[in-house]
Amino acid sequence: MRESHPRSFRWFLGLTILILGSSTLWGCRTAATAPTLTPTPTAIRLPVGYIPNIQFAPLYVAIEKGYFRSEGLEVSLDYSMETDNVALVGAGNLPFAIVSGEQVLLGRAQGLPVVYVMAWYRDYPVGVAAPQGLGIRTPADLRGRRIGLPGLYGASYIGLRALLSAGGVPEDQVRLEAIGYNQVEALISGQVDAAVVYVTNEPIQLRARGYAVDVLRVADYMALVSNGLITNERTLREQPERVRGMIRAITRGLQDTINDPEGAYAISEKYVENLAQADRAVQMDVLTTSIGLWQQAPWGYSDPQAWENMARVLREMGLLTQPLEITQAYSNAYLPQGQP
Repeated sequence: MRESHPRSFRWFLGLTILILGSSTLWGCRTAATAPTLTPTPTAIRLPVGYIPNIQFAPLYVAIEKGYFRSEGLEVSLDYSMETDNVALVGAGNLPFAIVSGEQVLLGRAQGLPVVYVMAWYRDYPVGVAAPQGLGIRTPADLRGRRIGLPGLYGASYIGLRALLSAGGVPEDQVRLEAIGYNQVEALISGQVDAAVVYVTNEPIQLRARGYAVDVLRVADYMALVSNGLITNERTLREQPERVRGMIRAITRGLQDTINDPEGAYAISEKYVENLAQADRAVQMDVLTTSIGLWQQAPWGYSDPQAWENMARVLREMGLLTQPLEITQAYSNAYLPQGQP
Protein backbone atom coordinates (compact mmCIF):
# COMPACT_ATOMS: atom_id res chain seq x y z
CA MET A 1 0.00 0.00 0.00
CA ARG A 2 1.33 3.39 -0.89
CA GLU A 3 1.96 5.93 1.86
CA SER A 4 -0.60 8.68 1.89
CA HIS A 5 1.83 11.36 3.16
CA PRO A 6 5.49 12.00 2.60
CA ARG A 7 7.70 11.11 5.62
CA SER A 8 8.71 14.71 6.29
CA PHE A 9 5.09 15.79 6.46
CA ARG A 10 4.23 12.99 8.90
CA TRP A 11 7.13 14.05 11.13
CA PHE A 12 5.90 17.67 11.13
CA LEU A 13 2.33 16.60 11.85
CA GLY A 14 3.40 14.48 14.80
CA LEU A 15 5.46 17.28 16.28
CA THR A 16 2.54 19.69 15.92
CA ILE A 17 0.18 17.30 17.69
CA LEU A 18 2.71 16.80 20.49
CA ILE A 19 3.11 20.55 20.99
CA LEU A 20 -0.62 21.21 20.90
CA GLY A 21 -1.32 18.33 23.24
CA SER A 22 1.30 19.52 25.73
CA SER A 23 -0.11 23.04 25.62
CA THR A 24 -3.62 21.77 26.26
CA LEU A 25 -2.52 19.62 29.18
CA TRP A 26 -0.47 22.48 30.60
CA GLY A 27 -3.45 24.84 30.28
CA CYS A 28 -5.70 22.38 32.15
CA ARG A 29 -3.13 21.92 34.87
CA THR A 30 -2.78 25.68 35.27
CA ALA A 31 -6.54 26.19 35.53
CA ALA A 32 -6.86 23.37 38.04
CA THR A 33 -4.15 24.66 40.32
CA ALA A 34 -4.78 28.40 40.03
CA PRO A 35 -5.71 29.85 43.44
CA THR A 36 -9.36 30.81 43.92
CA LEU A 37 -9.77 34.38 45.05
CA THR A 38 -12.20 34.68 47.96
CA PRO A 39 -13.70 38.14 48.45
CA THR A 40 -12.70 39.77 51.71
CA PRO A 41 -15.71 39.76 54.08
CA THR A 42 -17.21 43.13 54.94
CA ALA A 43 -16.46 44.08 58.55
CA ILE A 44 -19.62 44.81 60.55
CA ARG A 45 -19.63 46.17 64.09
CA LEU A 46 -22.95 45.17 65.64
CA PRO A 47 -24.02 47.00 68.84
CA VAL A 48 -26.20 44.83 71.08
CA GLY A 49 -26.86 47.27 73.93
CA TYR A 50 -25.74 45.09 76.83
CA ILE A 51 -22.75 43.30 78.33
CA PRO A 52 -21.61 39.84 77.10
CA ASN A 53 -24.36 37.47 78.18
CA ILE A 54 -25.78 34.03 77.48
CA GLN A 55 -28.86 35.70 75.96
CA PHE A 56 -26.69 36.52 72.92
CA ALA A 57 -25.97 32.82 72.30
CA PRO A 58 -27.48 32.91 68.77
CA LEU A 59 -25.00 35.60 67.74
CA TYR A 60 -22.09 33.66 69.21
CA VAL A 61 -23.27 30.56 67.37
CA ALA A 62 -23.60 32.45 64.08
CA ILE A 63 -20.07 33.84 64.47
CA GLU A 64 -18.50 30.55 65.58
CA LYS A 65 -20.13 28.45 62.86
CA GLY A 66 -19.28 30.92 60.10
CA TYR A 67 -22.86 31.87 59.24
CA PHE A 68 -22.02 35.55 58.94
CA ARG A 69 -18.88 34.80 56.97
CA SER A 70 -20.85 32.67 54.51
CA GLU A 71 -22.88 35.82 53.82
CA GLY A 72 -19.72 37.82 53.16
CA LEU A 73 -19.77 39.49 56.59
CA GLU A 74 -17.22 39.62 59.39
CA VAL A 75 -19.31 40.52 62.45
CA SER A 76 -17.93 41.70 65.78
CA LEU A 77 -20.20 42.50 68.71
CA ASP A 78 -20.15 45.92 70.38
CA TYR A 79 -21.25 45.87 74.02
CA SER A 80 -20.97 49.60 74.68
CA MET A 81 -24.14 50.69 76.43
CA GLU A 82 -23.54 54.42 76.39
CA THR A 83 -23.49 54.79 72.61
CA ASP A 84 -26.62 56.09 70.91
CA ASN A 85 -26.84 53.23 68.48
CA VAL A 86 -30.08 54.39 66.88
CA ALA A 87 -28.52 57.75 66.03
CA LEU A 88 -25.41 56.07 64.60
CA VAL A 89 -27.46 53.78 62.38
CA GLY A 90 -29.75 56.61 61.36
CA ALA A 91 -26.76 58.75 60.37
CA GLY A 92 -25.27 55.91 58.33
CA ASN A 93 -22.22 55.53 60.60
CA LEU A 94 -23.28 51.96 61.36
CA PRO A 95 -25.34 49.68 59.10
CA PHE A 96 -27.00 47.61 61.85
CA ALA A 97 -27.77 47.46 65.58
CA ILE A 98 -29.86 45.39 67.97
CA VAL A 99 -32.34 47.72 69.71
CA SER A 100 -35.79 47.73 71.25
CA GLY A 101 -38.85 48.79 69.31
CA GLU A 102 -39.60 52.00 71.18
CA GLN A 103 -36.17 53.34 70.20
CA VAL A 104 -37.10 52.97 66.54
CA LEU A 105 -40.30 55.01 66.89
CA LEU A 106 -38.60 57.66 68.99
CA GLY A 107 -35.73 57.83 66.51
CA ARG A 108 -38.04 58.26 63.53
CA ALA A 109 -39.92 60.95 65.42
CA GLN A 110 -36.60 62.83 65.46
CA GLY A 111 -36.14 62.37 61.72
CA LEU A 112 -33.78 59.38 61.84
CA PRO A 113 -34.44 57.02 58.87
CA VAL A 114 -34.09 53.80 60.89
CA VAL A 115 -36.08 50.67 60.02
CA TYR A 116 -36.66 47.55 62.12
CA VAL A 117 -36.15 44.57 59.80
CA MET A 118 -36.10 41.50 62.06
CA ALA A 119 -37.80 40.79 65.37
CA TRP A 120 -35.58 38.77 67.68
CA TYR A 121 -38.01 38.65 70.60
CA ARG A 122 -41.72 37.96 70.20
CA ASP A 123 -42.53 38.84 73.83
CA TYR A 124 -41.44 42.04 75.51
CA PRO A 125 -39.03 40.70 78.16
CA VAL A 126 -39.80 43.31 80.83
CA GLY A 127 -41.89 42.62 83.93
CA VAL A 128 -42.40 43.59 87.55
CA ALA A 129 -41.26 41.22 90.30
CA ALA A 130 -42.47 41.32 93.90
CA PRO A 131 -42.17 39.02 96.94
CA GLN A 132 -45.07 36.58 96.97
CA GLY A 133 -46.26 37.66 100.40
CA LEU A 134 -47.18 41.15 99.18
CA GLY A 135 -50.02 39.93 96.99
CA ILE A 136 -48.99 41.82 93.85
CA ARG A 137 -50.52 39.49 91.28
CA THR A 138 -52.16 41.88 88.79
CA PRO A 139 -51.19 45.31 87.42
CA ALA A 140 -53.95 46.89 89.52
CA ASP A 141 -52.16 45.65 92.66
CA LEU A 142 -49.30 48.07 91.92
CA ARG A 143 -51.39 51.02 93.09
CA GLY A 144 -49.74 52.74 96.05
CA ARG A 145 -46.60 50.56 95.90
CA ARG A 146 -42.93 51.52 95.95
CA ILE A 147 -41.54 50.37 92.62
CA GLY A 148 -37.84 50.33 91.84
CA LEU A 149 -36.46 50.66 88.33
CA PRO A 150 -33.18 51.72 86.71
CA GLY A 151 -34.58 55.15 85.84
CA LEU A 152 -37.27 56.97 83.90
CA TYR A 153 -35.97 55.82 80.53
CA GLY A 154 -35.58 52.82 78.28
CA ALA A 155 -37.46 49.56 77.92
CA SER A 156 -37.90 49.14 81.69
CA TYR A 157 -39.82 52.39 82.01
CA ILE A 158 -41.83 51.69 78.85
CA GLY A 159 -42.75 48.25 80.18
CA LEU A 160 -43.80 49.62 83.55
CA ARG A 161 -46.01 52.24 81.93
CA ALA A 162 -47.64 49.52 79.85
CA LEU A 163 -48.41 47.49 82.97
CA LEU A 164 -49.79 50.52 84.80
CA SER A 165 -51.96 51.29 81.78
CA ALA A 166 -53.25 47.71 81.72
CA GLY A 167 -54.17 47.99 85.40
CA GLY A 168 -55.73 51.43 85.11
CA VAL A 169 -53.16 52.86 87.52
CA PRO A 170 -51.97 56.43 86.87
CA GLU A 171 -48.24 56.94 87.39
CA ASP A 172 -48.86 59.46 90.16
CA GLN A 173 -50.50 56.68 92.21
CA VAL A 174 -47.26 54.71 92.57
CA ARG A 175 -43.92 55.68 94.12
CA LEU A 176 -41.06 55.25 91.70
CA GLU A 177 -37.51 54.91 92.98
CA ALA A 178 -34.39 54.89 90.83
CA ILE A 179 -32.32 51.89 91.98
CA GLY A 180 -30.05 51.38 88.98
CA TYR A 181 -29.55 47.74 88.08
CA ASN A 182 -29.73 46.49 91.68
CA GLN A 183 -33.21 45.00 91.53
CA VAL A 184 -32.27 41.77 93.30
CA GLU A 185 -30.67 43.49 96.28
CA ALA A 186 -33.42 46.11 96.49
CA LEU A 187 -36.10 43.42 96.69
CA ILE A 188 -34.23 41.23 99.15
CA SER A 189 -33.53 44.17 101.48
CA GLY A 190 -37.10 45.46 101.31
CA GLN A 191 -36.00 48.79 99.87
CA VAL A 192 -38.93 48.56 97.42
CA ASP A 193 -42.14 46.56 97.24
CA ALA A 194 -41.62 45.64 93.60
CA ALA A 195 -38.99 46.12 90.94
CA VAL A 196 -39.00 46.35 87.17
CA VAL A 197 -36.98 43.43 85.86
CA TYR A 198 -36.09 41.48 82.77
CA VAL A 199 -37.99 38.22 83.10
CA THR A 200 -34.97 36.33 81.77
CA ASN A 201 -32.70 37.62 84.52
CA GLU A 202 -33.62 38.87 88.00
CA PRO A 203 -36.54 36.49 88.75
CA ILE A 204 -34.26 33.55 87.97
CA GLN A 205 -31.54 34.95 90.24
CA LEU A 206 -34.01 35.53 93.06
CA ARG A 207 -35.49 32.03 92.89
CA ALA A 208 -32.00 30.52 92.73
CA ARG A 209 -31.28 32.28 96.03
CA GLY A 210 -34.44 30.91 97.61
CA TYR A 211 -36.75 33.94 97.28
CA ALA A 212 -40.26 33.27 95.99
CA VAL A 213 -41.54 36.06 93.75
CA ASP A 214 -44.59 36.88 91.69
CA VAL A 215 -43.82 38.28 88.24
CA LEU A 216 -46.14 40.45 86.15
CA ARG A 217 -45.00 40.01 82.56
CA VAL A 218 -45.77 42.87 80.20
CA ALA A 219 -46.32 40.36 77.41
CA ASP A 220 -49.22 38.78 79.33
CA TYR A 221 -51.14 42.07 79.15
CA MET A 222 -49.96 43.81 76.00
CA ALA A 223 -47.98 42.98 72.86
CA LEU A 224 -45.11 45.42 72.46
CA VAL A 225 -42.13 45.48 70.09
CA SER A 226 -39.04 44.11 71.76
CA ASN A 227 -35.42 43.73 70.65
CA GLY A 228 -34.63 43.24 66.99
CA LEU A 229 -32.32 44.15 64.15
CA ILE A 230 -32.45 47.65 62.69
CA THR A 231 -30.80 49.25 59.69
CA ASN A 232 -31.39 52.48 57.78
CA GLU A 233 -33.26 53.39 54.63
CA ARG A 234 -30.09 53.95 52.61
CA THR A 235 -28.78 50.46 53.37
CA LEU A 236 -32.16 48.98 52.42
CA ARG A 237 -32.11 50.90 49.17
CA GLU A 238 -28.49 50.32 48.17
CA GLN A 239 -27.58 46.99 49.82
CA PRO A 240 -30.74 44.91 50.27
CA GLU A 241 -28.85 41.62 49.89
CA ARG A 242 -26.55 42.56 52.75
CA VAL A 243 -29.63 43.06 54.92
CA ARG A 244 -31.04 39.70 53.87
CA GLY A 245 -27.69 38.03 54.51
CA MET A 246 -27.48 39.52 57.99
CA ILE A 247 -30.98 38.25 58.78
CA ARG A 248 -30.25 34.79 57.36
CA ALA A 249 -27.14 34.43 59.51
CA ILE A 250 -28.90 35.51 62.72
CA THR A 251 -31.83 33.23 61.94
CA ARG A 252 -29.50 30.25 61.52
CA GLY A 253 -27.93 31.09 64.88
CA LEU A 254 -31.37 31.23 66.49
CA GLN A 255 -32.41 27.92 64.96
CA ASP A 256 -29.24 26.17 66.10
CA THR A 257 -29.56 27.55 69.63
CA ILE A 258 -33.14 26.35 69.92
CA ASN A 259 -32.25 22.93 68.49
CA ASP A 260 -29.17 22.47 70.68
CA PRO A 261 -29.09 24.74 73.75
CA GLU A 262 -26.25 22.74 75.31
CA GLY A 263 -24.10 23.20 72.22
CA ALA A 264 -24.94 26.91 72.11
CA TYR A 265 -23.98 27.20 75.78
CA ALA A 266 -20.61 25.59 75.10
CA ILE A 267 -19.94 28.05 72.27
CA SER A 268 -21.00 30.98 74.44
CA GLU A 269 -18.35 30.06 77.02
CA LYS A 270 -15.77 31.31 74.51
CA TYR A 271 -17.42 34.72 74.29
CA VAL A 272 -18.80 35.41 77.79
CA GLU A 273 -16.13 35.87 80.41
CA ASN A 274 -16.53 33.58 83.45
CA LEU A 275 -19.55 31.79 81.97
CA ALA A 276 -17.68 28.50 82.36
CA GLN A 277 -17.33 29.21 86.11
CA ALA A 278 -20.88 30.53 86.58
CA ASP A 279 -23.78 28.58 88.06
CA ARG A 280 -24.61 26.48 85.01
CA ALA A 281 -28.17 25.67 86.13
CA VAL A 282 -29.01 29.35 86.54
CA GLN A 283 -27.44 30.38 83.25
CA MET A 284 -29.13 27.54 81.37
CA ASP A 285 -32.41 28.69 82.91
CA VAL A 286 -31.70 32.18 81.54
CA LEU A 287 -31.08 30.69 78.09
CA THR A 288 -34.14 28.45 78.03
CA THR A 289 -36.35 31.27 79.31
CA SER A 290 -34.97 33.53 76.58
CA ILE A 291 -35.71 30.89 73.94
CA GLY A 292 -39.35 30.93 75.04
CA LEU A 293 -39.54 34.66 74.28
CA TRP A 294 -37.95 34.61 70.82
CA GLN A 295 -39.91 35.24 67.64
CA GLN A 296 -40.33 31.99 65.75
CA ALA A 297 -42.82 30.63 63.20
CA PRO A 298 -42.35 32.82 61.25
CA TRP A 299 -38.81 33.82 62.05
CA GLY A 300 -38.23 37.53 62.60
CA TYR A 301 -41.80 38.61 61.89
CA SER A 302 -42.94 42.04 63.13
CA ASP A 303 -46.49 42.10 64.49
CA PRO A 304 -48.28 45.26 63.25
CA GLN A 305 -50.51 45.31 66.33
CA ALA A 306 -47.46 45.36 68.62
CA TRP A 307 -46.22 48.46 66.78
CA GLU A 308 -49.60 50.15 67.19
CA ASN A 309 -49.60 49.31 70.91
CA MET A 310 -46.08 50.66 71.32
CA ALA A 311 -46.97 53.93 69.63
CA ARG A 312 -50.04 54.31 71.86
CA VAL A 313 -48.01 53.78 75.05
CA LEU A 314 -45.43 56.34 73.89
CA ARG A 315 -48.17 58.85 73.11
CA GLU A 316 -49.71 58.32 76.56
CA MET A 317 -46.30 58.99 78.08
CA GLY A 318 -45.96 62.19 76.06
CA LEU A 319 -42.89 60.86 74.24
CA LEU A 320 -44.58 60.88 70.84
CA THR A 321 -46.16 64.24 70.25
CA GLN A 322 -46.58 64.40 66.48
CA PRO A 323 -48.17 62.09 63.87
CA LEU A 324 -45.93 59.23 62.79
CA GLU A 325 -46.36 56.78 59.91
CA ILE A 326 -45.81 53.61 61.91
CA THR A 327 -45.71 51.24 58.94
CA GLN A 328 -42.52 52.94 57.72
CA ALA A 329 -40.75 52.05 60.96
CA TYR A 330 -40.58 48.32 60.25
CA SER A 331 -40.53 45.87 57.37
CA ASN A 332 -41.08 42.13 56.96
CA ALA A 333 -39.91 42.21 53.34
CA TYR A 334 -36.33 41.10 54.06
CA LEU A 335 -37.09 37.97 56.06
CA PRO A 336 -36.06 34.52 54.75
CA GLN A 337 -37.87 33.47 51.59
CA GLY A 338 -41.35 32.08 52.03
CA GLN A 339 -42.24 34.17 55.09
CA PRO A 340 -44.75 37.04 55.27
